[in-house]
Amino acid sequence: MSEQSKAREDICKIAKSLFDRGLTCGASGNISVRLSDGSFLVTPTGSSMGFLDPARISHLSEKMEFLDGDKPTKEIPLHSAFYDTRTQTGAVVHLHSTHSVALSMLPGTDPDNVLPPLTPYSIMRLGRVKLLPFFMPGDSAMGAAIRGLAGKRSAVLLANHGPVVAGKDLWAATYAIEELEETAKLSLLTRGLSPVGLPEETIQQVAKTFDVDW
Repeated sequence: MSEQSKAREDICKIAKSLFDRGLTCGASGNISVRLSDGSFLVTPTGSSMGFLDPARISHLSEKMEFLDGDKPTKEIPLHSAFYDTRTQTGAVVHLHSTHSVALSMLPGTDPDNVLPPLTPYSIMRLGRVKLLPFFMPGDSAMGAAIRGLAGKRSAVLLANHGPVVAGKDLWAATYAIEELEETAKLSLLTRGLSPVGLPEETIQQVAKTFDVDW
């Protein structure tokens, strides 16, 4: 199986798993993967993550120009911003996951670090997650906001919209965005209950051990 064929199959398999577990619904969410030749595979616009066809995945050039397949997601600016500012990025996943979106709307959420340090795993896989303001879906300003972070964040949460995570490959990006959603859920479940999070010394130790910017 060629690299591109395997990537197409993996995108569909992971997308269906995310959809089946309720991490995104309807025709929401999108995934992109960078291939070794510099071109990209991107989920099509208006498509359900639960019912993707590998043959119809959009194929874009190194410059994000359309090559073949169905028309790509309108959220290309989100994806290209991560690829352009974080050279190690091999995949980007964007979801409309419920708990993350809920957290983005609460006034007590820290815009510079939306996830409280409740477990080591969100630190390991995400580092600090930046809350970005609301943008109209597909607005190129979303990409500009991510570029403004100068590659310092691998994950952002779009207010009233959902999380976007970049990873070294598709599996890493998927595991990270799942961790984001689970930590958002933990945050909501424990809000107002004075949970005992990780002490600062432990946070710094985890960040150092796993080479995470914090």
